[in-house]
Amino acid sequence: MNIKPVRGIVAIMGTVVTLASASQPAMAQSGAASWYGSGRKTANGERFNPNGMTAAHRSLPFGTRVRVENKRNGRSVVVRINDRGPFVRGRIIDLAKGPARALGMGGTTYVALSVLN
Repeated sequence: MNIKPVRGIVAIMGTVVTLASASQPAMAQSGAASWYGSGRKTANGERFNPNGMTAAHRSLPFGTRVRVENKRNGRSVVVRINDRGPFVRGRIIDLAKGPARALGMGGTTYVALSVLN
């Protein structure tokens, strides 16, 4: 088998396969983030904890750890996806009140997401 790595791309018998490295996030996304502080249970069945380092995302699997960076002030936190949302057009993630406070968010803010696992 002829494998030739070229800057994160491998060609195997004419097929191109992209490799993810440890220094390169599996997925990156940027956009508006908001926070929410009410709810009894999350979409995965957990009891909602407003101070927990958790968040809601429309498509990432439950349990995924995501680094969220506030692009306005450079602060970042790691949250675990345990809920679905946001259900407002143009927003990419809803944070529990705890991580939103740690990021210095008031209402909504521009963030960058990096999937860690």
